[in-house]
Amino acid sequence: MNFKLLLLLIVFFAAPQLLFADFIFRKGKNMEISLPGGEEDVVRTAVDIFSRDFSAVFSANLLKGSNAQIIAGTLGNHSLAEKLIDQESLAKLKIHPEGYALWVENDKMYILGSDKRGTAYGILELSRRIGVSPWEWWADAVIARKNSLSFKNGFQLLEHPSVAYRGIFINDEDFGLMPWSSRTFEPSKIKGQIGPKTHARIFELLLRLRANAFWPAMHEVSVAFFQTPGNREMADKYGLVVGSSHCEPMMRSANTEWKIDGKGNYDYVNNRENVLRFWETRVKDLKNSDNIYTLGIRGIHDGKMQGANTLKEQFDAITSIIADQRSMISENLNPDLTKVPQVFIPYKEVLDVYNMGLKVPDDVTLMWTDDNYGYIRHFPTEAERNRKGGNGIYYHISYWGRPHDYLWLSTNHPAQIYTQMKLAYGKGAKDMWILNVGDIKPGEYLTELFLDMAWNIDSIEDNKKGLDQHLKTWLTREFGQQYAADLLAVMNEYYRLAYIRKPEFMGNTRTEETDPKFKEVVDLPWSEQEIKNRIADYDKIAEKVIQLSKAIPADKQNAWFELIEYPVRGAAELNKKLLYAQLARHGRANWSQSDAAYDSIEKLTTKYSTLANGKWKNMMDSKPRKLAVFQKLPQVKSATPLKTFQSPFATFNGNQFVKFGGTKPVSHGLGYQSGAVSIKKGDHVVYEFNTPTTDSIRVEVALAPNLPVEGKLIRFEIKIDDQATKVVDYHTSDRNEEWKINVLTNEAKRMIVTNLNNKQRKHSITVKALDENVVLDQIKIYKL
Repeated sequence: MNFKLLLLLIVFFAAPQLLFADFIFRKGKNMEISLPGGEEDVVRTAVDIFSRDFSAVFSANLLKGSNAQIIAGTLGNHSLAEKLIDQESLAKLKIHPEGYALWVENDKMYILGSDKRGTAYGILELSRRIGVSPWEWWADAVIARKNSLSFKNGFQLLEHPSVAYRGIFINDEDFGLMPWSSRTFEPSKIKGQIGPKTHARIFELLLRLRANAFWPAMHEVSVAFFQTPGNREMADKYGLVVGSSHCEPMMRSANTEWKIDGKGNYDYVNNRENVLRFWETRVKDLKNSDNIYTLGIRGIHDGKMQGANTLKEQFDAITSIIADQRSMISENLNPDLTKVPQVFIPYKEVLDVYNMGLKVPDDVTLMWTDDNYGYIRHFPTEAERNRKGGNGIYYHISYWGRPHDYLWLSTNHPAQIYTQMKLAYGKGAKDMWILNVGDIKPGEYLTELFLDMAWNIDSIEDNKKGLDQHLKTWLTREFGQQYAADLLAVMNEYYRLAYIRKPEFMGNTRTEETDPKFKEVVDLPWSEQEIKNRIADYDKIAEKVIQLSKAIPADKQNAWFELIEYPVRGAAELNKKLLYAQLARHGRANWSQSDAAYDSIEKLTTKYSTLANGKWKNMMDSKPRKLAVFQKLPQVKSATPLKTFQSPFATFNGNQFVKFGGTKPVSHGLGYQSGAVSIKKGDHVVYEFNTPTTDSIRVEVALAPNLPVEGKLIRFEIKIDDQATKVVDYHTSDRNEEWKINVLTNEAKRMIVTNLNNKQRKHSITVKALDENVVLDQIKIYKL
């Protein structure tokens, strides 16, 4: 036979076989999926979610059958996937809870989970791969239709979480989630009820985001999670591990439930039997559910614990309480206490008790908190890292309290979240991450960033490029590649401007202060030029968003408004309202400009409430707690002049060093001009400037107001030319005045006044980090 003819015949017959080996989703072509018997509810729930997504993308149905193209299962359930997996992958799955392997072999897709949640995440990875956003319901993200999508024969993916328990806390729900749920989405005759229909939507979102933990809403305005029929069952269906905050031990929301099920005062010391009975009833009810039990006690609604006044009395009480709670868990749930997740959260007086030497059982997770403004208060010590129960972090992107709430817009800088959580993970906080998300909306991106890190701590390159890429990928997924570059610039500027001062802080007011002066909007310490520059910066991004809005396809307009237009334009208008008012108080602007900005916020919020045929009515409140900063401003004249702008002789962003010693400092995009750098302990950076016309100068060093990692100090060393080195500490005491200013401005400042030798043409400033967590933002030099 002719050789060429033989070769053609071989290709002819082999090509279909090669094509057949790939796994392909096709438009209009149904597929089958098989599951072994005995799979848990969460696995079947994940199949139902993916089935809906598959239908939306490919206009076809996912059927259950024996001639399946998708074969899924969980270790131990004797699925075909378990029989075919390679031994190396199998060994990895066996040591990683909630992991999954996904691979293609001869036109079949196999999914094997190490446990029930691992299998569910593996199935929902297919939803991600076919282009479905986790926010398809919660942000009306459009599901794009596809003609086909193929996976090559030999495709393999094996993933498992970096953090054991990863989830969110619904908090301060008074102004968003609770009224939206109980009045709009799931109307109830019971005031304040957040029911199972709402929680099903929340839990589906968490599954899509590869989370597994949930702390339910607990304010007094809301009916407690377990008091509403169907909520517990919905958590079980979605495989969520329900926990509770530091002030709600043993799965009880004392804030609302004590008045229903308690007797006497919520006082363990003087009413021990009734308090124990209150807790034990709930523990017995949850025998067959997955929960994380918070140990210890605080008072009703996060107040001081009752019945123990001195530190010694509190120490003795908490020691006894933990013993009783552990006994309760052992008797009612599992004699092997290591099999029941438990957490202890040292906070406020409970932290003081812990520091006295409280013996927390070794299998209990220690959970540390940020300062409510994104700066972590404590990082695990070596001894704490070595504990079997490990460590966790409770973190905020929404907060009600002093020095000021931020409950409206979600503007925490992504680089702040990233650098703080990355450091915490490196210090051993790997067992539980919980994010206070307020009402979920409008914190969509920051929530996904946090949970992406918790799933894979190395998924984001550890620098500004990596963070930009993460945000750009998110924007591309939601709105398309053609808008991603412009949107990245807009959103980076949105976060930068809010880092300088959050929109909610622009009235220069404070909450929960005894002095009534803090309730009134007053001038910020900014000059006319600084105010006009900030207005111009906000106008620039708001105008860009308005311009892009005209090009965004009609079917993406709802998602666009929720994720981009409302937060960006809302932040811009609140800034303009307050800044024009400040200028007007000095006769430098018209009050009508401030009033127009107020009216714009009202119109934007009304539009939010009418999106998607009123789907989000009662969700977005632009005046949470009706604080002065959100109101139309009184037209008054200022008795004091505007600040006069003093231009520095030289300004250096952290990343403008000319030399460094040690490891090259890394920029993550944080800072007033996005140029802050993280300097490792023991490393230094050098900045150079020319001789000014005066020999007397003031050097102003601005740093991120991070908190100490080890010990009680956070220090840097500064040296100007060959002058004596100065050691500077910038730690703050809990909630003192300097801390309040620091978190309102995201700056810790230190000043140094010195004289220069003007015979030198060039001068240098050397900054060395003496402790971990030093992030240098800017150095400004002023002539004196």
